[in-house]
Order: sequence, then C-alpha cells, then structure tokens
Amino acid sequence: MNSHLGMDWASNPRWAGVTRPYAVHDVERLRGSMHIECTLARHGAERLWQLLHGESHVAALGAMTGNQAIQQVKAGLQAIYVSGWQVAADANDAGQMYPDQSLYPADSVPNLVRRINQALTRADQIHHAEGKNGVEWFAPLVADAEAGFGGNLNAFELMKAMIEAGAACVHFEDQLSSAKKCGHLGGKVLVPTAEAIQKLVAARLAADCLGVPTLIMARTDAQSAYLLTSDTDPRDRDFLTGNRTAEGFFCIRGGLDSAIARGIAYAPYADLIWCETSEPNLEEARRFADAIHVQHPDKMLAYNCSPSFNWKKKLDDATIARFQTELATMGYKFQFITLAGFHALNLSMFELARGYKASGMSAYSRLQEKEFGSAELYGYEAVKHQRFVGTGYFDMVTQVIASGSSSTTALAGSTEAEQFAAGKSPAGSGSEAKPHGERHGSVPIVLPEMERTRARL
Repeated sequence: MNSHLGMDWASNPRWAGVTRPYAVHDVERLRGSMHIECTLARHGAERLWQLLHGESHVAALGAMTGNQAIQQVKAGLQAIYVSGWQVAADANDAGQMYPDQSLYPADSVPNLVRRINQALTRADQIHHAEGKNGVEWFAPLVADAEAGFGGNLNAFELMKAMIEAGAACVHFEDQLSSAKKCGHLGGKVLVPTAEAIQKLVAARLAADCLGVPTLIMARTDAQSAYLLTSDTDPRDRDFLTGNRTAEGFFCIRGGLDSAIARGIAYAPYADLIWCETSEPNLEEARRFADAIHVQHPDKMLAYNCSPSFNWKKKLDDATIARFQTELATMGYKFQFITLAGFHALNLSMFELARGYKASGMSAYSRLQEKEFGSAELYGYEAVKHQRFVGTGYFDMVTQVIASGSSSTTALAGSTEAEQFAAGKSPAGSGSEAKPHGERHGSVPIVLPEMERTRARL
C-alpha cells in the first residue's frame, strides 16, 4: 500500500506541481487502520478537477442555504461557493449575526457544507424517483476555512471536518486567525510566510489521511495588509518598514509585490492561488498571474468578483461584460461572487416586503406570476413548494412501506395538487408526471401533477 500511494504521488497528473514535505509512511501511520470513505468529498474533488481542466473557467456564486444551492444547480451553475462571510452574517451555529472576524464557532462552515449537500441529495432523490436524471445535482462545494481558526492542528482538524461534510475544495488565508478580518476590511494582520505554508501542509496532510484528493486553495491578503506578526521569515523582510505597533506587530508595505511574493511561495503547496484585491482591476490581475506563472506555469488561479466592489463605479459596461472572459485567459480558472446569496436574499425580501406594505396581496401575486413564468420558460420548480421539499418523494416511501395501500399520503388532495395541476410537468422539468395511482414497479405511487393552471388560482 505504501508503494501504491508513493507511485500515485509521483506519477498521477493530479499531483503535478504539488509539494508534500512529508513521507508516505507519515500518512500511513496517521490514517488509522480503517478507511472511511468520504463519497461526496471525493466525487466533488474529482468533478471540480475535471471542470477546472475542461472549461475555460468555473463560475460560482456563494450560497447561504441548501435551497439557494439547489436553485444555482438547477439554473446551470457547475460549482457552489460556501462563504465564511455569509456564515458569519446569517448561517452560523451560534445563531448570531456577526461581521467576518472569526467570531462564529469553527464548525459552522462544515455544517453549512453538510446542509447544502443534504439539500442537493434530497433534490437528487426527488428527481431520480420521478425518473428525471438529467441534472448533476452534486455540484462541487468550495468552502472557506478562513485562517484555520487557530494553529496548525486546528487547520488539520478543520480540513478533516470540511472533507467529512463533503467539501471538494477548501481555501486557507494567511491572516492571523485571532485577528482575522474580511479581506475588504482594514486592520488585517499577516502571519509569516512559513507559518501560512504550514497551514497549507496541514490541510494537505488531513486530505491525505482521509484518502481524498481535495483541492486546496491558498489565499493571500498581502495586497491590502500592513501588519505582520513576526519578522522571522526572510521572505517577508523586504516589506518591513522598521516600525512596530502598540500591540507589537511589525508594520509592512502592502501591495501587489507583497502578494506576488506570497503567491509564489504558496504555489507548491496549493492547487489554486487567490490574491484578494481591493478593486476589479484587469491589469493588476494580469500582473499577478504573469508573475506566478513565470515560476509555476501551470498553477491555477482564483478570483473573487466581490460584491464589495462598486462595479459600475470602477468599470464601464463593456469591461464588466468581458471581465471574466479576460480573467480566464490569464489562468483564473475559478471565479466566484462570494456574497451573492446574502445580497440576493436581502434584496428579494426587501422588494417583496416593500411591495407587500404598499399593495398587499397584489405584490405577492406578482412574485408568484414571476415564479410561474420561470417555471414555464426555464424549469424553475420551487413554485410547487410541497413537491420541491419532497412531499411526493415521501409519499412514495409511505406507499412502499404500506405495499401500496396507504390512505395517508400527503400530496394527493393537497391544495398544491388541486390548484397547481393541469395534466403534465412544467416546461423544462424533463418528463411527464405519472397520473394518480399509476404503479411504479408493483407499488402504486402518487406523483404531483406539475403544470400550473393560472385560471384556477
């Protein structure tokens, strides 16, 4: 087994350009005697690797809930971003609303990863049971480990938790975890380059111990950080100013040169490199990419198309339209809008609430009509909310258990079945619904009739 793992590291293209400063026997000793398969993480990692190498770039939006993730996949996105900022804001296990300063419990992002994967699993079960298998529901999840929530052992355990929850890729940043800030806030404190590398090594070791080819993304905040915990690493000394703060931090010159130096140092230990930037700037992106690729020609890059940027203030419409295509030509293979879920959720609810206050049910009816239109044109399914969350699926379970004789199935006779039915599935859903009582194998099942009938509303 040792020789097999060593040969894989040496010959598998998956590991080209990846450095491991530990040996096969270290991994074998730390793995334990029983291998526990992490199916979703493995599938996601392999799928994401294929996408990154088969597409010009992979575009993703940040999801805050399982339902948002389902909508993203249904709309055609191939990967999902799980943001620590969004977890801090409204999806953490403390039940608090926090700024992005590592205030939430360390298992909050793994738990959101798990919830998203469970939602995607339910969507897959519903569609498979209805004979609709045209959607790849298990989109790879790229998850935020922030600065590791502590030292190297914290990063090791957090990476394991991410993989066990089903993450395909995990990113770590080079800030001091106890003073961690959103990349677009001030007061960021960097750790020495060597310490950041050890976090990446800890993450790789955790993935190797679990036997999953999880992708690791290294993020540097050096472009807009001006404080450093220690001057021990020679690679950091070119950027020291000679000043110290009241807390004892070393003052440094931030900027793109500092970020480039760190990106080059991190590249052997990561699959993708992300430079957090303060504005959407194609020339800055090109300079970073070119500098990394001089020393690491095949290293993939990631870019945060951040909602913190005022896009129309910084760029004209034509530049915005070609922004991601140009990034792709530079090697930015993963491009994502970190806080898309937060902004979409808040604006949509604000607009509905404002309309509802002004015009009551007319406002909600307009929203419902938009749902009907999206269902007819694009296959949007959440307008049938009972079916969407699995009522028909669990009716099938009920009938199988009762050998087809249950009289307590929920969807037949429901308001949804009576008011949202017209004999066939909505456009884009992929197949006709079976009529009430049609048998699936030897068991009669009840499936929702899916076509809307506006005249009956």
